[in-house]
Amino acid sequence: MSFHKEEKFDPEVTSALSGHVREILRLLGEDPEREGLLRTPERVAKSLQFLTKGYGENGRQMILDATFDEKYQQMVIVKDIELYSMCEHHMLPFIGKCHIAYIPNGKITGLSKIARVVETYARRLQVQERLTVQIRDCIQEALHPLGVAVVIEANHTCMQVRGVEKSNAITTTSAFSGVFLSSSRTRNEFLQLLR
Repeated sequence: MSFHKEEKFDPEVTSALSGHVREILRLLGEDPEREGLLRTPERVAKSLQFLTKGYGENGRQMILDATFDEKYQQMVIVKDIELYSMCEHHMLPFIGKCHIAYIPNGKITGLSKIARVVETYARRLQVQERLTVQIRDCIQEALHPLGVAVVIEANHTCMQVRGVEKSNAITTTSAFSGVFLSSSRTRNEFLQLLR
């Protein structure tokens, strides 16, 4: 049995967003008072707050709260981190996986914090390119490792359900710092380990 904690949403924000969603429904030709839509504005308002909760989170602080001294200087990889974000151009989801590596320089962080950094920046209106760089920069600035590598592979529903309607297109982005940028051998080792 899985347990999900109840999300806390600002009632004023929920109420304001609900009003706007109600008006959107009306402008689309729907009847917001129809039985099936009565609670839709509130549901959408809460959903939007959840999907953008990263604005209220600080990824760098998450890492700093779980940083430990360690002499280990080999690659640390956390791969296949599920990623759910929303395209800022159409406010439609993009879904994929994030792969991260860093080489410590005297400091490491709890592995779950790496996944939380991804979640923090993904839960904002985004473009995949910026998201990739924000994750890299957050880890680089918090831990000052010898290098950070980030690769994101994602399907964008704005390309699948509208516009060009290409359901199999996958977008891959990468961002590197330190030894991952200066050493093709280190970068290639990381990319090889992703396969």
